[in-house]
Amino acid sequence: MIRRYALLLPLLSLLLVRTEPLRAAGIQNDVLMSIADIEKKVVGLAEAMPEEKYSWRPAQGVRSVSEVFMHIASANYFLSGMIGAPAPAGIKPQEFERTVTKRADVVRTLKDSFAHVTKAVQGVSAADLEKGVNMFGQLRTYQAVLLTLVEHMSEHLGQSIAYARSNGVAPPWSR
Repeated sequence: MIRRYALLLPLLSLLLVRTEPLRAAGIQNDVLMSIADIEKKVVGLAEAMPEEKYSWRPAQGVRSVSEVFMHIASANYFLSGMIGAPAPAGIKPQEFERTVTKRADVVRTLKDSFAHVTKAVQGVSAADLEKGVNMFGQLRTYQAVLLTLVEHMSEHLGQSIAYARSNGVAPPWSR
């Protein structure tokens, strides 16, 4: 019996060593992993949705397919600005929903926005997490902004899934 456990100890120690860097990385690593997962799903949906469905909306006055995707991209730039990474010169996220409507442009803009937000989160140090920032009229921390980023992306990922399914498109990862 002891021999069996003796064989498992080296394996167990490998598992513990492999998870240690994740624990040390803290919330930034968790946020980055979430962003990467959400990006894959959002971009996958944007690529799977037929171009002719980009103007579809579930009701009058509700965002269209392309507008939802561009709302995600816009927020990626906007919220990144709160943690010290404003949108690059010439990028006007507040105009995305009205001006970026073609599938190829939507996909490119989404990818660019996810690259920007990823770099912004990577630039947040552990000491920065407690920095204060005005977020929608309230004093919050950088950590709160990171959580809001993931929450916002997730909310609109869900909306995008509903839009896709309403148009007969199965999310690529569920096939």
